[in-house]
Amino acid sequence: MSRLGRRRGAPTVGGVNVLRCLALLLLLTFVPGLRAADKPLVVGMDLSYPPFEMRDTTGAPAGVSVDFARAAGEFLHRPVQIENIPFAGLIPALKTGRIDLIISSMTATPERAQSIDFSEPYLRTGLCLLVGAKTGIQSITDADGAGRSVAVVKGTTGHIYATQQLKKARVLVLDQPASCVLEVVQGKADAFIFDQLSNLQNWHKNPDTTRAVLAPFQAETWAIGVRKGNDALRAGVNAFLADYGKNGGFDKLGDKWLAGQKAEFAKLGVPFVF
Repeated sequence: MSRLGRRRGAPTVGGVNVLRCLALLLLLTFVPGLRAADKPLVVGMDLSYPPFEMRDTTGAPAGVSVDFARAAGEFLHRPVQIENIPFAGLIPALKTGRIDLIISSMTATPERAQSIDFSEPYLRTGLCLLVGAKTGIQSITDADGAGRSVAVVKGTTGHIYATQQLKKARVLVLDQPASCVLEVVQGKADAFIFDQLSNLQNWHKNPDTTRAVLAPFQAETWAIGVRKGNDALRAGVNAFLADYGKNGGFDKLGDKWLAGQKAEFAKLGVPFVF
């Protein structure tokens, strides 16, 4: 080919059409949907919190939050990848970019909002107590007594509350909810601070040794965690939440995973969380 022919044709490097590559790069840059559609939405959650975050009999992720995350991915047109991360490690994983979202029964607090952004709330609950059946504890004031011990899960709002508010009781900080429940069952802790749904379930699993004091002493809301500055994803998540609620998604989640709890809340006259 003559030099003139080379000038008139598209420039190449090693046989690669440079203009075509530049056009493709610009298209991917200015139309992010084309690039994001194939990119997994990586969702972090601690799979030790049934029925919200857990594993099924095959070891696969399952539960309320897993179905919820997959519905979000479908709405955003992105395949979902679940990352199992201990609860205390979720915010660091989000900040460093290891995950895109936190969907792990996380309470939106002012302290956490200094590090990450949150979606609109999707669930309303509160801190309550699981207590030893023979303790006589009826309130958080009773639990905060001299000689009492109160178990909490590290990094949770129960941990924060106990650290800031309990003045007399000894606070036992453990890594997993199951460990805290076992402390109460075995009489090594007088109470366990956790959310209403979980402590109702913990009581039902251990009816002879525990009792749930379900009246919340601190109201809370759960929300989806998003990395600060990722405003486009946060807007997409909020659009998903509005659509999901409007189309009965939360009712279906409750009926599938929490039917017994819904009935129990109704019996006790306590508003349900969804």
